[in-house]
Amino acid sequence: METTALAAWLNSTFYAYDHAVLGFLHEVAEHAGGVLTPLMKLVTLLGEKAALLILASLILMLFAETRRTGVCMFGAIACGTIITSILLKDMVARLRPFEAAELYRSWWMAVGAPAEDGFSFPSGHMTGAVAGLAALCMTQGRRWIVPSFLWVSLMGISRNYLMAHYPSDVLFGALAGFVAALIAYAITRLIFTLLEDHDDVPFCAFVLDYNLPLGRRGDPEPPQAESVRVETPVHREKEPAPTGYVGKHLKK
Repeated sequence: METTALAAWLNSTFYAYDHAVLGFLHEVAEHAGGVLTPLMKLVTLLGEKAALLILASLILMLFAETRRTGVCMFGAIACGTIITSILLKDMVARLRPFEAAELYRSWWMAVGAPAEDGFSFPSGHMTGAVAGLAALCMTQGRRWIVPSFLWVSLMGISRNYLMAHYPSDVLFGALAGFVAALIAYAITRLIFTLLEDHDDVPFCAFVLDYNLPLGRRGDPEPPQAESVRVETPVHREKEPAPTGYVGKHLKK
């Protein structure tokens, strides 16, 4: 396949950076003896099509308190998919490392990575991960920044370790994901501002306030145990013995 002008520019401009990172990870793989390969394959599998993050966003949409976060995450991943898979991949048409150079192909075979189809630039795994988690951080606060950073870093390393992407693919994938999150955040704020301004409309109120019922409402309370009245025997005083004639007669 003939290399496009954009792909050729990327290959030449980022050659030193890409080659240095891929070479370092190849040495790591050789010294580790393939121990890290199952972990990297697992990380890649968990990030496939951003399926786990999409599932998480759908679950968050079911509850009023987290609905904004779910909508923002879903929108960010959708925007990232449009930017990456629909626009950039086919336009740039950059081959994957193991397809473009014999050296990288030998490194790819040495690590035992599976073959992947599609173009390389930018990384769809990285775009989806950054888009979803950046949206999560924007809507839920700083406590998610560190775990999100660790996960996207591991995702990027796994894609380079398996020789499925150039490091520059991962870098631009992260940038595309962050831009997608910003777009989704702005759209989400606009949507919920409009909903709040028209909360007297039943549909808007439903979208804002609906919560997935986790249990049946209106169940009768469990019957209370009937109290048993226990009567205590009344102590009766002993009547005095009759006196007089009748008493004497009885004594006989």
